[in-house]
Amino acid sequence: MRICDVCRLLESREISCTELTRAYLGAAEKRNPDLLAFTMITADAALETAAAVDQKLHGGGKLSPLEGVPFVLKDNIATKGIRTTCASKMLADHVPVYDAFVWDRLKSAGAVMIGKGNMDEFAMGSTGETSYFGCPKNPVNTAHVAGGSSGGVAAAVAGGLAVFGVGSDTGGSIRQPASFCGAVGLKPTYGAVSRRGLIAYASSLDQIGPAATCVEDAALVFDALCQKDALDMTSRGSEPVSGALDDNIAGLRIGIADEFFDGLRPDIAEAVNSAAEILQSRGAELVHVDFPMLTSSLPAYYILACAEASSNLGRYDGLRYGYRTEHFTSLDDFIRRTRSEGFGPEVRRRILLGTYVLSAGYYDAYYNRAQRLRQAICAEFSEIFAKCDCLLTPTVPVTALKYGLALSPVEVYRTDLCTVPANIAGIPAVSVPCGFDAEGLPIGLQLMGPRHGERVILSAALAFERETSSFFLKEKGSKRTL
Repeated sequence: MRICDVCRLLESREISCTELTRAYLGAAEKRNPDLLAFTMITADAALETAAAVDQKLHGGGKLSPLEGVPFVLKDNIATKGIRTTCASKMLADHVPVYDAFVWDRLKSAGAVMIGKGNMDEFAMGSTGETSYFGCPKNPVNTAHVAGGSSGGVAAAVAGGLAVFGVGSDTGGSIRQPASFCGAVGLKPTYGAVSRRGLIAYASSLDQIGPAATCVEDAALVFDALCQKDALDMTSRGSEPVSGALDDNIAGLRIGIADEFFDGLRPDIAEAVNSAAEILQSRGAELVHVDFPMLTSSLPAYYILACAEASSNLGRYDGLRYGYRTEHFTSLDDFIRRTRSEGFGPEVRRRILLGTYVLSAGYYDAYYNRAQRLRQAICAEFSEIFAKCDCLLTPTVPVTALKYGLALSPVEVYRTDLCTVPANIAGIPAVSVPCGFDAEGLPIGLQLMGPRHGERVILSAALAFERETSSFFLKEKGSKRTL
């Protein structure tokens, strides 16, 4: 169901917001044991908001775009009085004392939070399997993962348990699970959406954004979130885009870089190339560009992200809040045991890696070099966007991985290859479904644009979506259903 469908049902009085909310809560409670899309279902808060919406409707009030719409919020976004765990044993019982900026915005808009979305622990992972509460499953095929780190958000949206979701994207954490589950996922320009109240993984890379079933819904949610926050020094805000989207893309220059297709799985390459041809048939111009820095993006990203994580996660020592070990012999032993027991293996791995690259003797060899690579990647994007309006790539070089494959960390990290460059450069990127593999698993198409280029990439995504909507409708009811 789309946001406009919900608004139509509510305003026509075909259903009350309370009835709608109970239906979504019932679906969530029924399917969550299998999907594990939620770390918790927030029934009381949802019904309280729904009652307020019904009261407004009974009084003849007109609803705002997101008012009364059920959604899922990733569990690393602070919610006052409601548990926020980062899917970690370290914060399993943590209840924030303040609201994140985006949660405050959504509450003010009257959106109905169905639950907190499951995720990789502290957003560190690409499969959801690092979650303390269990791995979110893919609603298209539950033998496969939903992706990470916003896997629960994507699973809830694609599985019909929420109309839209809000997650965070540090290296592809909205776009990758959106690609795996067949949803639309938007990573906005860095600073377009406030990060206040987002429990940090890597502060210079983290960005909050929406997941939805269609491009127009993603734009509506972005509009609700993209206000400047005076309490976030990195917040710049952005212009709303939903009213400015235009599926007439005649003359739009779309860049294609061969580096993103080198060694790509043939079925994914075929789907993405077909998408490019569809956009070309709508009047877009395909422009070949070069992105030789792609191979440097992944190591630069993991050095920078882990370095920032080692600093951000230093606060979890058990002294102020969070998990505390029961057995210790000294203060140092208490902190050491608390962190060893409270963090999972992937989080510990990234903290150690980050600490290593920041340590004396290695700082220049790794961290400073990664920062120089970041500058070079940003410069390369500037050159690319001087030649084209947006860049078209696969979202992920694979489709949804099978649950329990036990891949090595490096193999998992490689799934981020196409998504991390946008985070390094702070530019916007969107993933939209563009086909299926032989097993009926969704394939994602990514569009990246220059800073504050959300309108451009979403307009191109909208043009593609409208051109291919009949295909997805035709596949409905088969194993390829999205």
